[in-house]
Order: sequence, then C-alpha cells, then structure tokens
Amino acid sequence: MEFFRIRRDIPFMRHALVFNIISALTFLAAVFFLVTRGLNFSIEFTGGTAVEATYAQSANLERLRGVVGGLGYGDVQVQNYGTSHDVIIRVPTKAGVDQKKVPDRVFGALCAAESGSISTADSSRPICVNAAKAEPVVMKRSELVGPSVGDELMRNGLYAMISVVIGIMLYLAFRFEWKFSIAAIVANLHDVVIILGFFAFFQWEFGLSVLAGVLAVLGYSVNESVVIFDRIRETFRVLRKLSTMQVIDHAITSTISRTIITHFCTQMMVLSMLVFGGPTLHYFAMALTIGICFGIYSSVFVAAAIAMWLGVKREDLIRSGKPEFDPNDPNAGAVV
Repeated sequence: MEFFRIRRDIPFMRHALVFNIISALTFLAAVFFLVTRGLNFSIEFTGGTAVEATYAQSANLERLRGVVGGLGYGDVQVQNYGTSHDVIIRVPTKAGVDQKKVPDRVFGALCAAESGSISTADSSRPICVNAAKAEPVVMKRSELVGPSVGDELMRNGLYAMISVVIGIMLYLAFRFEWKFSIAAIVANLHDVVIILGFFAFFQWEFGLSVLAGVLAVLGYSVNESVVIFDRIRETFRVLRKLSTMQVIDHAITSTISRTIITHFCTQMMVLSMLVFGGPTLHYFAMALTIGICFGIYSSVFVAAAIAMWLGVKREDLIRSGKPEFDPNDPNAGAVV
C-alpha cells in the first residue's frame, strides 16, 4: 500500500558521507557517556531491595536521601518515577544485613520522618498514619533480588544480545551477501549503542524491560534494512544500466512510502505505551522510541552507505548469466 509515490529518485547516497560523519559523532558521544557515567542498572542486575512509596504531597528527595542514608545501608538511591509524589528507593546488598527486613526499616524511617507511625490494622501491608488519621506516605510495593540472581540475569542478557547479533549476520549473509551482513550489523549496533548512550546520559534505570526493548530494536531495525536490501537486489535485476549509487537511491526512494506508514503506526503504539503505560512500561517504551527513530536513520544512511562503500555490485547478488529482468517491463534497462 502506498499513500504517495515519488517519481524522481532522491540522491541519498550523494550526502552519505556527511550523514555518516554525524552518525559517527553521535556514536562516539554515546560511547563517551557509557564509559564516563555508566548505566544506572536496576536491582534486577545489581541485586538489592527496592521500595516504592507514594506521598500525599510532592516528595522532597534531598530530605528523603538524608532520612534513608541515616539507616547505614551505604549508597542508597532515591528518585522520582512517574510523578513528583512517587519515589523509588534502591538499597544495595550489604554484608551482614538481612535484606528481608530492609523494606520495613526503610518504610518505618519514611513514616517517622512524616511524624507518623506504622499501623498494623491492615496485615497485608504496612500503613503510615499521622495524628490527623491521614496517610502521608504509603508503601506501594517492595522487591528483593539477590546478587547471584542479578549476575545471572546480566550474563544471560549479554548472551541473548550476542546471539541476536550472530543470528542476524548469518541470516543476511545467507539471504543476500556478506557485505550486506556487515552493513546491517554495524547499523544495528549503532542503534543499540545510541540507545544505551541516552540511558547513560540521563541516568535512566536500565532493567530487564529495557533490555527487552533493545533486543526488539535489533529485530525491528534489521527488518527495515532487509526491505531496502531486497529492493536493491530487485533494482539490480530490473534496471541494469544504473550505477550502484543510483540503484541504492532508487531502492530507498521506492520504499519511502512503506517506511513512513510502518514507522508512523509503530511509533503511535509505542508513544501510547510511553504516555499511558505507567512506570512499568515507561523505560521500555523510551528505548523503543529512540530505537525506532534512529533505526530509520541507520537503515538509510548507515547500512545502505556501508554496503555501497564495501563495493556491493550486481554480480554479488545475481550470479546467473541469464537476464534477470522482465523483457515486457518498459522500465527494464532504463536509467531513472
């Protein structure tokens, strides 16, 4: 389906060098932030205890850091999520500390700081009640992850990403040509590193849901590259008088309508998750949003350009000595 068709090919590859320089600078910036700031791993990876609480008024984070820091748990992280009323407190694993008692101690300190006391009326969860019988702070949930579980998740996540990369390279090398395989994987890793760079720069929490989003971006981005590569192969067969640069420009131009429709619909779904999905899906949707935007860019200006610079040509994709075009096609052999 096409909403519009561009009659004249857009010379994308004429400006490929400029766009790839911009891409390289963005990539290096992402690597810089990853090295200098690092990722803000969730306790799913690092191990520890997370306590989520909701305040009746906007939470004073500096005050809360002092309250929780006084418990002697070390480098405790306190930050907002969702709204200014919601806070999440991450307590790292510490030798000699019973992690099962950490949520009650943390919530008790939060409640005491609000001049309240813990009520045992509800046995399912602790409730903080002050003199006015109000609930200045409510514990929404707590989560405990052991350090061995975090190490295992980190290791398995790395194995999953390596497996995806190898699988993509083998698939493209088998279906097309090794030059396309290298071009696509460089473009995909470009997207992944930039996503991680955003998370490192803004210190967004990197958890299992974000890792799932990164793996989804790998598959989503390579799909766009495959569409363009497939059109390049078709164009080599039909328009035999075009140069490699012209073939790539024609392939990208002829898939623009499909690209806009597909990515617009996908982005609308992802933005819905980002806005209405709540804190559970927030960073997952953020990773997808960044990945989709840069996935379009990398498929056109990175993957296609690298394939061109690697010297892909008609003979790499069409090894038969017979004509590979339809003689009844009026455009066969024409220069566009």
